[in-house]
Amino acid sequence: MLAAAENINVLVTKIGGAIKGREKKPIQDLAVKLEEMGADILDINAGPARKGGPEMMEWLIKTVQEVSKLPLQLDTTNSDAIEAGLKAYDSTHSRPIINSTSMRQEKLDVLLPMTVKYDAQLIILMLGVDGIPRDANERCVLLAEGLFKAQEAGIKEEDIYIDPIVLPVSSQQQQLAECTLFMEMLPEIAPNVLTTGGVSNVSNGVADELRPILNQVYTAMLLKFGFYSGIVDGLDSVMLDICHGKKDNLLSLVHKVMDGETIDDSSLEKEELDFVKTTRVLMGQSLFSESWLDI
Repeated sequence: MLAAAENINVLVTKIGGAIKGREKKPIQDLAVKLEEMGADILDINAGPARKGGPEMMEWLIKTVQEVSKLPLQLDTTNSDAIEAGLKAYDSTHSRPIINSTSMRQEKLDVLLPMTVKYDAQLIILMLGVDGIPRDANERCVLLAEGLFKAQEAGIKEEDIYIDPIVLPVSSQQQQLAECTLFMEMLPEIAPNVLTTGGVSNVSNGVADELRPILNQVYTAMLLKFGFYSGIVDGLDSVMLDICHGKKDNLLSLVHKVMDGETIDDSSLEKEELDFVKTTRVLMGQSLFSESWLDI
């Protein structure tokens, strides 16, 4: 699984300040560090970018590409900023990825032609006119509609990323289970599409010290379904090891729990037990509370 590092984000205080002041060094230092840590993609998140968005995104893309050849995801809700970033993008070593479009027609009318024009790849959120889908079946309906419209615009299926919209387990435990079910169904429905998602969303609203294990375990769960790319904390070395399949013992345990196999908790080391308990919570087998690791 590819790790798309989420850390170059205007909402991060240090990075936001550097972007506002057009200081290259903090951003370039972080880009280099993320690549050294093992990131495969860099998500360049300019936020809403309402004021001066196009110039900001152009500057960001050029700044990062001066020190990194990794593919970049252009992440903003400002379509004009997306296009400015695409114009500035040096595609010598990689193709740009647009992050992202919802299934709202006004967004599709702008971003589908832009994807073709700049030979980009496109992330499509499973987000319709009525907001977040209620279950896996509604996500499947949006998937079929999105693929039809993208292919009608001339975008190949293998250039489309599907983002199921990962929701916080703390407030949306059942919805998270529906997201997971959709990911299980997806390879049979659309085997050629790529997949991605903001994995860190699963731990939104949870105490900071508990967020990493939720993110790590949910990533391990998604790997069972061939998840192609996760938007993750690129400074979390355990997360990067999981993305790259280097934690076989933990991955195996998570997948055994998902398959309904009986696990002898008493035989596990603490890290293994924490992963098993967290998998049960993320599957809805145990109710979420911030003391789930102590139960």
